[in-house]
Amino acid sequence: MDGLIERTERCGTPIVVGLDPAFEMIPEGLRAECHEAHGFTLRAAAEMFKAYSLRVIDGVCDLVPAVKPQIAMFEQLGPEGIWAYAETAIYAAEKGLFVIGDVKRGDIASTAAAYAAHLAGVRIESREYETWAEDAITLNPYMGGDSVEPFLAACGAHDKDVFILVKTSNPGSADIQDQTLAGSGLRVYEHVADLVSAWGAGLIGSRGYSRVGAVVGATFADLGAALRKRMPHTFFLVPGYGAQGASGKDLRGFFDADGGGAVVNSSRGIIAAWKKDAKFGEGNVGDAAREAVQRMRFDLETALGGRRPT
Repeated sequence: MDGLIERTERCGTPIVVGLDPAFEMIPEGLRAECHEAHGFTLRAAAEMFKAYSLRVIDGVCDLVPAVKPQIAMFEQLGPEGIWAYAETAIYAAEKGLFVIGDVKRGDIASTAAAYAAHLAGVRIESREYETWAEDAITLNPYMGGDSVEPFLAACGAHDKDVFILVKTSNPGSADIQDQTLAGSGLRVYEHVADLVSAWGAGLIGSRGYSRVGAVVGATFADLGAALRKRMPHTFFLVPGYGAQGASGKDLRGFFDADGGGAVVNSSRGIIAAWKKDAKFGEGNVGDAAREAVQRMRFDLETALGGRRPT
């Protein structure tokens, strides 16, 4: 997490660009190129998603500290999509970006250990292999502490991080996360917040934040502020900005007193920006994404009173 904080300070803005490519975003020219090279195949579709994501990365890599490729958007294409996801993550890492794999894993025992290869790589006989170019991944803690432990071990041993779902940005999160626990009177998300703090207590870095972060949705501004107080050593990954309705003014409470402690994700509002402004045309995916980041940066700075992460 220290590395993410350092990148955020260098960029001066706490923005994560979510790489969630969808077919309706792909320019006709890029579609035609990929079909010409690979026919009407899943490989052609995977090439589209990869090329599109790389254009976005090229447009924003000097402005933001991190990207968050969403594996589901790629893996719907099967093995070819997994290849495109891996290539996208590798390219982002080569550009100096912190890569958050949005994989939301959550299982137990040997299965959890296998999923933890996203962070730890894999050992086959006497050889070690790095399997994914990710600095961090997202986790679902629904199955409890033993489903999280293999990832904590991987974080400590391999200089990696996790972001655990605490209070998500979707309206349906209330169905489970807002329910009250009979024994303690806590909401489920408050109980999970306490667990996340405890799981990360032994993994706090030099900047005061743990390797174990939390996903806290921007669409619940008051809860974000309360969780910030409840989790002083937990770094937040904040989805819900832009297309889901949150803006900079909703985010003040998510940050610490110095304007740090959180990064804010925007996906469609950045990567599909070319479709919303005719001046860019379909070939300017990266330029449009860059301008969208600059607008978001201004919004966040205004909301934080001109403060940048320190």
